[in-house]
Amino acid sequence: MEENTEKSFTETVQDKARKGKRGVVKLVFGRTAVILLLVVLQVAVLVLTSLFLFKYVLYAYAGYMIIAMLIVMSILNRPGTPEMRMPWLVLILAFPVFGGLLYLFVELQPGTRILNKKVIEQTERMRSVTPPNEDVMEEIREADAHMAGMAAYLRKVGFPPFRNNGLTYYPLGDDWFPAILEEMKKARKFIFLEFFIIEHGEVWDQVLEVLKDKASEGVEVRLMYDGTLQFASLSHDYPKRMKAAGIKCKVFSPIKPALSTYQNNRDHRKILVIDGETAFTGGTNLADEYINKKERFGHWKDTAIMVRGDAVKSLTQMFLQLWDLDGYENNYEDYLEIFPRKPEHVYPGYVIPYADSPLDGEPVGKFVYMNILQRATRYVDIMTPYLILEHDMITALCDAVRRGVRVRILLPHIPDKNYAFALARTHYRYLTSEGVEIYEYLPGFVHAKVFVSDDNTAVVGTVNMDYRSLYLHFENAVLMYKAEEIARIQEDFDETLRKCVQVTPEYIRSISIRHKLLGFVLKIFAPLM
Repeated sequence: MEENTEKSFTETVQDKARKGKRGVVKLVFGRTAVILLLVVLQVAVLVLTSLFLFKYVLYAYAGYMIIAMLIVMSILNRPGTPEMRMPWLVLILAFPVFGGLLYLFVELQPGTRILNKKVIEQTERMRSVTPPNEDVMEEIREADAHMAGMAAYLRKVGFPPFRNNGLTYYPLGDDWFPAILEEMKKARKFIFLEFFIIEHGEVWDQVLEVLKDKASEGVEVRLMYDGTLQFASLSHDYPKRMKAAGIKCKVFSPIKPALSTYQNNRDHRKILVIDGETAFTGGTNLADEYINKKERFGHWKDTAIMVRGDAVKSLTQMFLQLWDLDGYENNYEDYLEIFPRKPEHVYPGYVIPYADSPLDGEPVGKFVYMNILQRATRYVDIMTPYLILEHDMITALCDAVRRGVRVRILLPHIPDKNYAFALARTHYRYLTSEGVEIYEYLPGFVHAKVFVSDDNTAVVGTVNMDYRSLYLHFENAVLMYKAEEIARIQEDFDETLRKCVQVTPEYIRSISIRHKLLGFVLKIFAPLM
């Protein structure tokens, strides 16, 4: 017993040491260090100008402003929403040296352009093997002209509709986790995993054990995770350790000192594909808090969806698209020719898995959410961890209410990020005054990303209602129309709502001045957060 205790204590100390080391490295190479360096540079330039160029201070200032104005004109002539431009304009005009250099560092990196080129190549490659499913499109046109418009758009950008797919909705990560373990144990050909967060603990230990067992049986296992994990939870040599266990492993956009694109375009997707027959996606990551084995922000409310049938082809393609960014390792056809087993009975409705890239100028995630709000006739219910909205989304929410549509938004009561919570609450007064109903989940944190509308449309995926998800991250989701599982998603929303407090004028007045002031100050920089 004493030996186990000593071992546990030693491992705890080692874990703390590793985390401390990663924290130092992240500070040195991350955004914080760059911002601090640029602030120091701004101050240094001002001091040097004052000391040595006092006679020419007006000329120096004029030079700074000319450079700043050139950058401002460049920003105004680049594509993008006004909200995404505004923080940069303020920073650059207020602090020409600091703001200008920070903009060049964050937005104009060569790595971003290279990544963009690779993504475009892989997207075109994916579309070339995407089945058009014209017969399914025709059925949707006959059923609903408005939904047909959204389906046509998604098919145009590479995500066709599918019929007769089995769906299972998981209202909690606690329900999702046993299901993925069970399905992975059935794998005969391959297992593909792509997650934003993987953290050592009970969840990852059990998943890794299954992956190692399947790899030893000859099942092809591929694992991909975002490069930020190199400083958050996984060591730099983790891909080598996975390779030694028979698992192919890649890091998406590894972090490189001062040249990394990691501060913006991250892989926020969650995809698990098994044998091309079964796939999972949703908000859940591979860490203990997602199944409430570890408490961080009260009870963790998350959701996921399992898909069986032809629609799994799209999720398989999505995984291969990012996996092959550093080279054409395999033909998509090799995996898409593995026809899934037909579901045991005929399922009604249609399923459209889709992905969103921040580099192609096509805001797919935003389009789907806006379309649902615009075509709803009775209600739209939303679960999201963040509410950092641009003008278009605010208008869509309020316009829906003005047409007589009930709009309810369910948010956390215990936040994971105080700044994000403060920004979300800046929208409370206006949205509620327009008739949008807002609720906070009293037991803890909502990480689910769910839209459900009119008993016939639903989305479960990774797309938050904030600038990062809608414009800066790689995301994915599943759109469902007239599928049986939509009723279960609606039931879960109603059940979760019973554990919430509604945001009323009295509730808004009870929010502390300090919290309101934080949101007020941060709002102009919201698109950068």
